[in-house]
Amino acid sequence: MAKKVIFFWVFLAFASEQVFSQPDQFIFNGFHGSANNNMSLTGVADISNNGLLCLTNTTSRVSGHAFYSSPFRFKNSNESKVSSFSTAFVFATVPEYPKLGGHGLAFVLSPSKQLSGSPSQYLGLLKANENGNSSDHIFAVEFDTVKDLEFGDIDDNHVGVNLNSMRSIASASAAYFLKNSTKKELLLGSGRQIQAWIDYDSPKNRLDDSMFVGFSASTGLLASSHYILGWSFNMSGEAQSLSLSSLPSLPRPKQNHTVLTLCLTFAAVVVIMSIVFVSFYLVRKFKGSDVIEAWELEIGPHRFSYQELKKATRGFSDKELLGFGGFGRVYKGTLPSTNTQVAVKRISHESKQGLREFVSEIATIGRLRHRNMVPLLGWCRCRGDLLIVYDYMPNGSLDKYLFDEPKRVLSWDERFRIIKGVASGLLYLHEEWEQTVIHRDIKAGNVLLDSDLNGRLGDFGLAKLYEHGSNPSTTKVVGTLGYLAPELTKTGKPTMATDVFAFGALLLEVACGRKPIEPKALPEELILVDWVWEQWQSGAALEVVDPKLNCDFDEVEAIVVIKLGLMCSNNEPDARPTMRQLVRYLEGEVLLPEVVPSPGGYDSKKGHGSGCTGTGATRFEDFVHSYPNSSHFDDKVGTYSPTYEDGDVDIEAGSRSTTPISISGSGNDR
Repeated sequence: MAKKVIFFWVFLAFASEQVFSQPDQFIFNGFHGSANNNMSLTGVADISNNGLLCLTNTTSRVSGHAFYSSPFRFKNSNESKVSSFSTAFVFATVPEYPKLGGHGLAFVLSPSKQLSGSPSQYLGLLKANENGNSSDHIFAVEFDTVKDLEFGDIDDNHVGVNLNSMRSIASASAAYFLKNSTKKELLLGSGRQIQAWIDYDSPKNRLDDSMFVGFSASTGLLASSHYILGWSFNMSGEAQSLSLSSLPSLPRPKQNHTVLTLCLTFAAVVVIMSIVFVSFYLVRKFKGSDVIEAWELEIGPHRFSYQELKKATRGFSDKELLGFGGFGRVYKGTLPSTNTQVAVKRISHESKQGLREFVSEIATIGRLRHRNMVPLLGWCRCRGDLLIVYDYMPNGSLDKYLFDEPKRVLSWDERFRIIKGVASGLLYLHEEWEQTVIHRDIKAGNVLLDSDLNGRLGDFGLAKLYEHGSNPSTTKVVGTLGYLAPELTKTGKPTMATDVFAFGALLLEVACGRKPIEPKALPEELILVDWVWEQWQSGAALEVVDPKLNCDFDEVEAIVVIKLGLMCSNNEPDARPTMRQLVRYLEGEVLLPEVVPSPGGYDSKKGHGSGCTGTGATRFEDFVHSYPNSSHFDDKVGTYSPTYEDGDVDIEAGSRSTTPISISGSGNDR
C-alpha cells in the first residue's frame, strides 16, 4: 500500500545563469528504456535490468546520485514569479541489518548534478567542511533513518527540509494519515515500498532560476540499499500518482541463511562424526573379535578371549611389561575371573615367529605336562595379535640371577637343583613324551624360576617335533649364539644332540656365573668353554666356579657340573651324552668317565687328537672309568648374584653351510 506524505516549505533563492528549454513534466514507471537515457548517475548509483534505480548498495561509506539529465527553470529572468512544481516518487530503504538500520536518502534540487558530498550522515549532499555554506545552493528533503545529534535530528525516523546544511530548518517524524485523519507511524527503513509527494506552492515565491532535480543517498559503517522504483514530476500542476503494480519489483531480500547454514553444518558434522565413530567401532569390534578357524578347534589348551587378556594386562600397559625379545613382549597379568596371576606372551606383528610357530608352540606345550616346564594355561588369536598365556613365574628368568649384578646370589644348592630340574624336563621332551620334542633354544633366559626357585623350561617358540626314531626334517638354523651346536650350521637339522650342546653351555654358565661368550673378558677367556677346558687341563677346574659364591659350594657337585658341561660341549654330536645319561649322572646313579675328551676334538696342550674325531673317534660309551661319585650329593648352602643387561644374540640362517648367518640382538624373552 502506498503511503502519502505531503510537505510544504519555503525555498530560498539560488543564483544561476543557465538558459535552456525543457518539458514541463515527466513520469517514469521504472527507469528502463528512454527513462534510462534521461537520467544522469554518479557515484555508485546504477539502474538494474528490470528498470530499478539503485542509489546505493550494501557497500560501506559510499554515495550515489541520480538526477534528471536536464535542469528545470523555476524562475523566469524577466519575471519575479517562481514556478510551482509537484513531484511524486516511490522509494524503498532496505538495511543490510534490519535491526541496526542505516542512513537514509534525500530528494534534491541542486544547481549542479555533480555532487561531491561525503557519505554517512551527510547523505552524499555536502562535504563535512562545507556544511552550512550558503554558496552550495543545495535544497533537499531528507528521509533519514539515523538520529544524528550533531545535526539536531529529532529521531531516527524523520523527514526534514534542509537548505545548504544537514541541519533541518523543519522536520517531523515520518507518518501518514488515514482517511479518518488518524496519524500512523511510517517506518522509512522497513524495506517496503513508500510513495511520497512533494508540492511547492508558487505564491510563496521562494524558488529562483533553474536547477537539477534528483536524489542522493549514502552509506556509513552500517549500509542500506536505497531504491527509486518510479518518479513523476510536473511544473504546471499536480504530479501524477504512480501505480505500484506497474513499477519494477524490489530484489528479494537476502535470506539469512546463518541459522540454516549452522544447522546444516552441525547436522553434517554430526553425521560425519557418527559415520567415523561407527566405522571406528566396527573396525575395532571386527579387529577385536575372536574369529575361530577350523584348525584352532584341534588345539587343546583353553582359548581366552582377547578382551579378557587385555583387561588382565591393563591394556598391555608398559607398567606390566616383564620383558621382551625377538618374538615379542611378555606382560604380567591378573585374570579377573579367578584373580590368578599369569604371564601373557604377545607376539609382535613384525616378529620372526609367525602364525606357524605360534601354532606349533601352543599345540606342543599345550599337551606337555611336567613339573619342570612352565605350564601353558591357554592362548588367544585375535587378527594380528597372537597371545600365549603361561603360569606366572614370580622369580623371573635364571639369567637375572647369574650375570653382572644379579637380584641376589643363588646358592650352589639352588643352582644344582635348577640344573637337575632342567635336565629332567629335557629328558621328558626327548624320550618320555609321545613324540620327540627338540626345544632348540635352551639358555638361561628361557629357564624360569617359580616361587621356590625351581627351574622350569619355557619358551617353546622354536620347538620342533618328530616321531621317535625318525630324522628331523631340514630346516633353517635358529637359536642363540653361544648355544648353537657346530653341526647346525652345516646340516641345519635340530636333534636331541643339539639340545644337549645348548644344555652343556647352560651347565657351564650356571657353574661359572658367566655367559657362553663374554665380549668384555680377556682374550683367553672370551669363549667360556675354551677357558674352562684350559683350566680343566691345567688341573684348576674349581677356579672357574663363580667367585660370587665365595668358595661356598660342593666341590664334588661342581666337578660333576663342569665335567658334564665339557662333555656336552663336544663338537662331535655322537660324543655327547644323552639327556637320560645326564640325568643319571646328576642324580649320582652312575659313575662319570674319568677322561674328558677335548670339546674341540683335540688336545691343545699335547697337540694330538683325543680320539673323539675322525673315523677312529672314541664314542662316549667307551669311557668306562669312573670319577669319584656317590649315590646322592650332599646339599651345600651358598649365594649368587648378577643382573642381565646384554641381550643374547639370536641366530637365524639357512640349512646349508654356504648360507650367510644373520646375527641380531634379541634381548630377554622374559
